[in-house]
Parts: sequence; C-alpha cells; structure tokens
Amino acid sequence: MVLTRDQELWAVALWVEKNYGDEGAHYIATQVERLALEEDGGGVSMWREVVSRFGQLRAGFDSDDTT
Repeated sequence: MVLTRDQELWAVALWVEKNYGDEGAHYIATQVERLALEEDGGGVSMWREVVSRFGQLRAGFDSDDTT
C-alpha cells in the first residue's frame, strides 16, 4: 500500500500523539529546532506540516474530554 504525502503526515502526527501526548508540541518544536540547526529545510518543512495536523488531533482530544 502506498501512502499519500498527506497520509504520511497524519501518520507522523498520530505517532507523536501516541508517544508524547501532551508533550507532543514540545517534541515537534525540538525536531524543528534541531533540523533548522542542521540546515535541513526539507525536514523543517515536514515537521511544520505535522504541527497543524497534531493541533487538529489535540483539538479533537480536548473536545472529547468534555463528555
């Protein structure tokens, strides 16, 4: 099975959520900072795309907590 780029990004966001939960945003920021220092523009770009998906996941989890 071949994943689209969007599916890959969602998979990464889900992995971060599963492994880091509330600390996921910090983990992502750490990755962006590390890759920026390494001048890896592609890596920085990828993680920045993950940020929005992770935010959507967290918003969904937060709204589920109100039940």
